Amino acid sequence: MLVAAAVCPCPPLLVPEVAAGAAPELDAARAACTDALGVLAASRPDRLVVVGPAHSAGPETYPRGAHGSFRGFGVDLEVYLGADSGDADGTELPYGLAVGAWLLGRTGWAGFPVDGIGVGDELSAERCAGLGREIAARAGRTALLVLGDASACRTLKAPGYLDERAAPFDAEVGRALAAADPAALAALDVALARELKVSGRAPWQVLAGAAQGTDLAGALLYEDAPYGVGYAVAAWS
Repeated sequence: MLVAAAVCPCPPLLVPEVAAGAAPELDAARAACTDALGVLAASRPDRLVVVGPAHSAGPETYPRGAHGSFRGFGVDLEVYLGADSGDADGTELPYGLAVGAWLLGRTGWAGFPVDGIGVGDELSAERCAGLGREIAARAGRTALLVLGDASACRTLKAPGYLDERAAPFDAEVGRALAAADPAALAALDVALARELKVSGRAPWQVLAGAAQGTDLAGALLYEDAPYGVGYAVAAWS
């Protein structure tokens, strides 16, 4: 049963060591992520499932203790999913789940039952929803940490350049997250999300499936588009 969810962006710049001199620019986003994870802790879950973007369609699963690194961004920093050190063999965490592991590490989730799932932008909305239902059907109280960014096309200097469809798309995502509206998340246009370079579409639609039939209230804790990329933080409980 899904009892709570936190939605956070996952740019590597969220990690201060990666952002370096620009780190203060995302202080508000980091603080909101901490608050969202506090909502998860308050729900007293039996387990936490971290869902984030992956390079392949997936789903790809990662056990507690799976390893992630930010060396690709010029920083010698290692993280472990829900653990202080690695105790799991396997593929390295994709960057989104590595950011999730970093968020968990700074908010005291080491030792808690955690596993990760990576989903890519080629995974259909139907398959994402089905995966979410499978997660919610697990025995006990389940919480989700859902990672992903909105459009990367909000300004001329954005990674995807300016696209006038980006702001309305992000506004609909923000509205759905604020209202804890799984139907609205499930209805997001897969093709448009891909064109707008939205990394969060598939993870959000996993959340939509997991939240079907629940009675959760939502709160949008942060919404902005620094660097021309939409970031949103929300908590459902």
